[in-house]
Amino acid sequence: MRILVVGAGATGGYFGGRLAEAGQDVTFLVRPRRAAELASLGLQVRSRYGDISILQPKTVLGEEICEPFDLVLLSCKAYDLENAMASVAPAVGPETVILPLLNGMRHLEMLDERIGAARVLGGQCFIAAMMNDKHEVVHLNENHEISFGERDGSKSDRSQAIATAFAGARCNSRLSESILQEMWEKWVFIATGAGITCLMRASVGEIEAAGGAGLAIAMLDECATIAAGEGFPPRAASLQKSRATLTASGSPLTASMLRDVERQGPTEAEHVLGDLLRRGREGASPLLRTALIHLRAHEIRRAARNKS
Repeated sequence: MRILVVGAGATGGYFGGRLAEAGQDVTFLVRPRRAAELASLGLQVRSRYGDISILQPKTVLGEEICEPFDLVLLSCKAYDLENAMASVAPAVGPETVILPLLNGMRHLEMLDERIGAARVLGGQCFIAAMMNDKHEVVHLNENHEISFGERDGSKSDRSQAIATAFAGARCNSRLSESILQEMWEKWVFIATGAGITCLMRASVGEIEAAGGAGLAIAMLDECATIAAGEGFPPRAASLQKSRATLTASGSPLTASMLRDVERQGPTEAEHVLGDLLRRGREGASPLLRTALIHLRAHEIRRAARNKS
């Protein structure tokens, strides 16, 4: 199986690196600057589950793609999706499968329209990772999970082939028969975690210590209500786990979106919070709306700073 991983940053670098480490035929679609870094330093991953060092990873620029791949692992940020879809177009053939790892649901609608629903699986990952100043991928927590599947719940030959490719990789992978449900449950969790930690500019433990656990639960309830209205009410076990995680005393957990804010970078606020809010009932989610306005204000200030 020829695999094209879009991006070699935190998510793509980690899961693509695990696949390459396991002997899979992996090529990273990157921009010129990242291509130069990989050519000079190799792909370096630091993880509690074992470091990866691939000295000469296969890379390709968008304009260099001249034949289709079997699998495209789409690991870009939501705000880069339009550019990513244009770049991967030459890599998509009649049998190509797209496995997106973005949060939320809007990207599925965009991919369906641009590439075709028949080629697009559902997928998600749970990992906290970042790029350090040495251009290494640093795995920050104990989670390195990826799940995927056909959106209709069937077990197809192509999804099983992907499961086989991941089977030898040092990460937790799973072929799901209910991937859309799982994606909605993750969206509810991610939107709440991003919303509350960005709004408070603090970790889960700090928010709990300040007496804000009730706010986290209230925002979780708002997000879960929207999901239920879309036909995907989070299951009891998912809600229980989310509540425990988002109110844990002493937890250092913050959303990656907060790290984006703190480094004055762009965020996925519209894709993760905004799209969820748009699917809900007008005025029914005041905490989620407040968090979104807070992040929009950050984007306005960032844009003004970049102009000056």
